[in-house]
Parts: sequence; structure tokens; C-alpha cells
Amino acid sequence: MSADWTNKKLPTTICLFDVDGTITPARRTISPEMKQLIAELRKICIVGFVGGSDLPKQIEQIGENAIDLFDFAFAENGLTAYRLSKPLPSLSFIEWLGEEKYQALVNFVLKYIADLDIPQKRHEERDEFEKYDKFYGIRTKFVNALKEAFPDYGLTYSIGGQISFDVFPEGWDKTFCLRNLESEGIETIHFFGDKTFKGGNDYEIYEHPKVTGHSVTSPLDTARLLKEIFGI
Repeated sequence: MSADWTNKKLPTTICLFDVDGTITPARRTISPEMKQLIAELRKICIVGFVGGSDLPKQIEQIGENAIDLFDFAFAENGLTAYRLSKPLPSLSFIEWLGEEKYQALVNFVLKYIADLDIPQKRHEERDEFEKYDKFYGIRTKFVNALKEAFPDYGLTYSIGGQISFDVFPEGWDKTFCLRNLESEGIETIHFFGDKTFKGGNDYEIYEHPKVTGHSVTSPLDTARLLKEIFGI
């Protein structure tokens, strides 16, 4: 066990949180109540967030001090990682894939989106698109099209957030962040997420054999579970 965690009541336990829809409303900012709850939880065990988006998007939702509110901060499924506010070695998706393949992928995505026949494509219509997508399966069809177009790229495609989808190398899903915990002496890992269904970007870590997964429907649901499990 790391000496950094000896001040906690459960120094070998960590709680990892998805961001969007789990500790914040979809694409909105974290509430003062959730921040306080996480601060209280941090006295009990190690806490961290793991999101599919890049760090600037996490900061938009959690705040400028996002990496200081958690013991571990994992953006892009852990490709960008912080431990006690200090950066850990990072990896680059573009360097791994290569510029030529990356450009082919981006061009396909941009053309597919441009050709979509949907009622709205503006930022302010996010809620309406989410409902439309649930009914018509726009993102599911998009992901299937990507799988068919790039079967040999070694990539995984999954639905994430309110209107987004994630693309990452096989094995670089949210379980990627777990490799940063291997030397910490952690015995119990709790994960809280809202996209825990197969094809969702929380699925792999939720189902991981070393993880106790908790499927939630909202930040309020997350708070309810934390109070039940940890008595805070």
C-alpha cells in the first residue's frame, strides 16, 4: 500500500467515476453538492474520475481544479493521467494509429456526419438529439458503419456521453486506466458509470473481473449509492 493513502479509512479501496451523466448532468457542470460528497468520500477512500473525453472537456464540467479534487484524474480513458495533481506518462492516439490512417478515419467521420438526415445538428439541440438517437439508433448505426469501413485498424468504437461516441485502440477502453493503479496496493475497485450496457463506453470497466461495477442513471443516483455503500 502506498504511504500516500494511509490517512484514509479505507486505504486499499478506490472509487472511480465516469464523468458525463454520472457525477455531472450530461455536458453540464458538477453541482456543489456532488463536489462536497466527493470531498467527504476522499477522506474514506481513494477517488478518481475516468472519462473518454480530453482533459479540457473534463475541466469544463468539473472545474478548473478538476485534477485537484481527485486523487487520480484519467482523461481519454487514462491516456492522459494525473496522480495527486502530478502528470503520469501519457500516450498519443494519433502516434499509435499513424497520420495516414488517422486522416482517413477523420474524413470518413466528417462525411458521414454531413450526410446524416437528422432534424438538428446545432449544439443547443443536444437534448432533442439524445431522444431522437434513442428512438432511431443513429449512433449505433454510425458505430457499425465505422466497424465495416475500418475492420483492420485495430480500433474499438463505443457510444459515450449524451450525443458522442468514442474511438480508441483495442484495449484502450476505460480499463486502460487500471494499469496506473497496479503499484498502489489497491484491493477493491468500485466503478460508477451510466453507459454500462454492451457498446457503451463504460461497459468494459464495468464488467472487468477486478472491478465492482455500479450502473447509475444520473448524478443523483450516484450520490444515493455512495451514501448507501459508504454511509456518507
